[in-house]
Amino acid sequence: MLWSDPMPTLTLNPFSFVRRRFRQWWHARLPLSDSITLTQRTVYILPTRPGFMLGVTLIVLLVGSINYQLNLGYLLTFLLAGSGVVGMHVAHGTLRGLCMNLLAPDPQFAGTSATVTIVLTNERSSTRHGIGLAMVDATHEDRWVWTDVPALGQSTVHVAFKPQRRGLHRVPALTAETRFPLGTFRVWTVWRPAAQVLVYPAPEPFPPQLPPGEPRAGGAGSARPQGSGEFEGVRAYRRGDPLKLVVWKKAAKSDELVSRDTQQTQRYELWLDYAQAGHLDIEHKLSRLAAWVLQADRLGLDYGLRVPGQEVKPASGEVHKRRCLEVLATC
Repeated sequence: MLWSDPMPTLTLNPFSFVRRRFRQWWHARLPLSDSITLTQRTVYILPTRPGFMLGVTLIVLLVGSINYQLNLGYLLTFLLAGSGVVGMHVAHGTLRGLCMNLLAPDPQFAGTSATVTIVLTNERSSTRHGIGLAMVDATHEDRWVWTDVPALGQSTVHVAFKPQRRGLHRVPALTAETRFPLGTFRVWTVWRPAAQVLVYPAPEPFPPQLPPGEPRAGGAGSARPQGSGEFEGVRAYRRGDPLKLVVWKKAAKSDELVSRDTQQTQRYELWLDYAQAGHLDIEHKLSRLAAWVLQADRLGLDYGLRVPGQEVKPASGEVHKRRCLEVLATC
């Protein structure tokens, strides 16, 4: 029997723990919205490390100018201080008044990156420079996406995150920031989108062959398809077969012309059944079913899906595939 550490929190940095809890409390107070216009109440500003160094430098210059009565020292000190104040005003105005709209992300498979599209709208007659967007939990600089928003125009930004589990997930909180023009002040905001992304189970990399077809109602007495047991619903091409019966997707992969066996598909139905997915845990079974759905769709077959409590009748096409994957993601 394996024993875990009874007090794992002792190894955590207490400052990081308090910071994370404060961040969770703060984010929970933010409203959920897919569209936001930044105002003075939602834009925050603090000096950066270079900003603090500039402040220390100004103090040293001012003290030296007073002690030695240096007029040029006063001029340099107040010139730098004025530049810092103007830079603070410009940095704050770069985000203030900016409109951000999030477009609903498309469904993704678990373990792959989900891309979130954000449209930045500038209603001001001047360009907004150096605006970066990222997920709040992003810790690496390469996760930031930087853009300029033209005057009276729009800019589109794509930010990605990687959900690890299937299901319906809310888009993580986003942050936008700028340090334009001098880098002495960091101006940022935090935004909680209301959009959600549907995450399908990750398909099994090397799934077994499709299960055999089941006889349709009233078709008992017909023999099962011969061969390996995989439900193909196709046969070798025969001279005179209509072109609409040729399975072009399968022909492109195997370099062999095959046609739909209409008699076989009339007698049998392909059902992707949870009970036939092997002796695996729940997530592995759903992963295998997802791989089967993709495989049957590539072959152009009609297929149905059975999972505990839900059943999708046999059909084909993109809409049917998405419906089956949605059932697997939310069951």
